[in-house]
Formats: sequence, structure tokens, C-alpha cells
Amino acid sequence: MLMKVAKILVSACLMGEKVRYDGNDNLLQHPLMQRWQQEQRLLMICPEVAGGLSVPRAPAEQIGTRIITCDGADVTTAFQRGAWRAQQLAQQQGVVMAILKARSPSCGVGQIYDGSFSRRLIADDGVTAAALRQLGIAVFSELQLDAAAAWWQRQSLVAQ
Repeated sequence: MLMKVAKILVSACLMGEKVRYDGNDNLLQHPLMQRWQQEQRLLMICPEVAGGLSVPRAPAEQIGTRIITCDGADVTTAFQRGAWRAQQLAQQQGVVMAILKARSPSCGVGQIYDGSFSRRLIADDGVTAAALRQLGIAVFSELQLDAAAAWWQRQSLVAQ
């Protein structure tokens, strides 16, 4: 019987894809990520692009339950659509863990910007991080790779 390899969903910007709001990436060069990539465990997604937003695009932050750009446009629907697409990909591909971009209104894990566009942080998850948690997926930011590795070890997923 063929065992399905447990997958890890990763923010595309962390893998070097130029999908950030400003057209850049947040390439994360780390031995752990390289190993998981060699093991073909990583699946990339940019929820904001998957939700229909362009590159580049205006910066956006969460204000209450809405996602608003710095010029006042409400992009909540695109963020929700991207989160739904991330959920669908995760369910279809057997994702058990996610490594997402810290502080992003989509991908932030435990902390996101407060909506004032002043770089102040509040305790909350981004739209996609929250959606993945609802599925029981372990969610970490790139700043929490040690915790992610420890979680992975505890799940005995290394040998799968």
C-alpha cells in the first residue's frame, strides 16, 4: 500500500515567489525548508493572489473583521476567497502543517498589523492562518521554525 506523504503548506513569498504586495519576495533560506522541499512535502500558495489580487497591490491590514488597503479599498472578499482556496488545497493534498508569512493580514500567525498602517502589532491571526487552524492544521510563521520542527518530530511525520 502506498502511503501518502504528509504535506506542508507554505506562503509562496517564503519560497522566493515575487508575490508580496510590493512585488518582492521573502525568500526563506533554511536547511529545514530545503530538506522538506527535497522530500517533496512543500506546497506553495499566496492566498492574496489566489484570491484574485494583483502583484503589486496596495498594502492592506485588518480592521475589525474587514481587510482594508492603505487607500481605503475593502479587499475582504479577495482575502476570504484566498483563504478558502488555501483550505481546499490543504484538504485535497493532505496538508498537516503550514509555514506562513509573519504579520501578514492573510498569513500572520498570532500577530498581525493593527489596521493603522503604523507597523503596530496586535494579537490575532491572518485570514488564511485562522482558516487553516479551523481545519486542525498546525500553523507556524517563518519566525517559529524551531517550534514547527519540534511539532513535526512529535507527530512522527519525519519517516512518512
